Amino acid sequence: MEFVCIEELVPHDHLLRKIERAIDFDFIRDKVKELYCADNGRPAVDPVVLFKMLFLGYLYGVRSERQLVREIQVNVAYRWFIGYGLTDKIPDASTFSQNRRRRFTESTVYQEIFDEIVLQAMRRKWINGRILYTDSTHLKANANKHKFKKKHVEASTRNYLAELEAAIETDRKEHGKKPLKAKDQPPEVKEIKESTTDPDSGYMVREGKPKGFFYLDHRTTCGRHNLITDTHITPANVHDSIPYLERLDHQRQRFGFETEAVGLDAGYMSAAICKGLEERAIYGVIGYRRPNHIKGRLPKRAYLYDRSKDVYRCPGGQELTYRTTNRDGYREYRSEPTLCRACPYLRQCTSNAQHVKTVTRHVWEGDREAVDSHRQTAAGKAIYKRRKETIERSFADAKQLHGHRYMRMRGLLRAKEQCLLSAACQNMKKMALLAEREAEKASAGLKTLLSMRLKSFQATLMAIWPSKTLRAT
Repeated sequence: MEFVCIEELVPHDHLLRKIERAIDFDFIRDKVKELYCADNGRPAVDPVVLFKMLFLGYLYGVRSERQLVREIQVNVAYRWFIGYGLTDKIPDASTFSQNRRRRFTESTVYQEIFDEIVLQAMRRKWINGRILYTDSTHLKANANKHKFKKKHVEASTRNYLAELEAAIETDRKEHGKKPLKAKDQPPEVKEIKESTTDPDSGYMVREGKPKGFFYLDHRTTCGRHNLITDTHITPANVHDSIPYLERLDHQRQRFGFETEAVGLDAGYMSAAICKGLEERAIYGVIGYRRPNHIKGRLPKRAYLYDRSKDVYRCPGGQELTYRTTNRDGYREYRSEPTLCRACPYLRQCTSNAQHVKTVTRHVWEGDREAVDSHRQTAAGKAIYKRRKETIERSFADAKQLHGHRYMRMRGLLRAKEQCLLSAACQNMKKMALLAEREAEKASAGLKTLLSMRLKSFQATLMAIWPSKTLRAT
């Protein structure tokens, strides 16, 4: 028999000790107190203990909650972290599912916990929101890709559609065109695959990606220390660009960010996002994707736009003039067929039977060109270079160390829970390391200061006392 203290069994430099020193978890009780009854029923498991147990699962990539309980039972550091002794009984695995089902399903507690971790980092000056990086990654849903039913749903409309329609009408009016007639046709319907196992997931078909049912984690990190500032979950059949501006505004409003620049990959290059960034006075740097064009034909960049005349000039020297602005928000510039028939570039230019070349330009193309020009500047190159060191690194750590490749549960609410807790744990780890680094710098600075003062004191003594007397004393 040995008499031991659990405090002595956990190494001083253990990750969980660093997290405990860096993060104040007492706020959890205030976040969930409205979900507990104060004077009825048996005493509940301390919510701080409950969430610390969940954090352990995400910190160490333990996917099964039953396995997590077994790990806590035999791991001294895990017991110390949740405040349990060597002989205390660990709560059963069903405690997680029952609390999730009865208390937390419809609540915003997971979002509030994640936000509070971000706010604690902001108070320590580790997050400033000046430069933000956003991207998405896929998580495989807990669903068989062969078990689905085909379903017809109404095609979703973009949230900027009303703004685009107003811009189209304004553009037509400026060009002397009549307003477009209101659409009198039923909404567009498309066919999708819906999983019979997890209907909330989306069937993903992307070049270079696996096919099947997935979720997308749309994540944003701060360029200062790569701490996560936002995570938003959607089905995998939702394009990356759709929720971007809304989530950007959410962060700026929630945390008071004064965002100056953002770094995005080529999937976010759209006229709507570029216009949104320009309106918000944010320096957007978006990756370049080579446009598709028919082999043997002239690319669109061969046609130069003259802003002063509002015309396009083709390689043959002809001016393509404005004809109309269509419902999709594109201006159409067309050539004169009589001139095109004798043009040496005709075969490379168009296959139109009437020998008419049409070039389109979005009504927000000016904003798109302004954002695209940032990519060539020294500041833009520096911002985009750090994208792989920030958001890409964040996803790599999540997948490799925190079980972020697969969904643990089913349903959009459960997916949101997983992404928020995983992101919160990644932030905790980073904050613990930053706190340790600051403590080491402070200790080194204190040693330097004491050494300087000691040397100053010795110099003062040398000036006051004779050197022989000083040596003697």
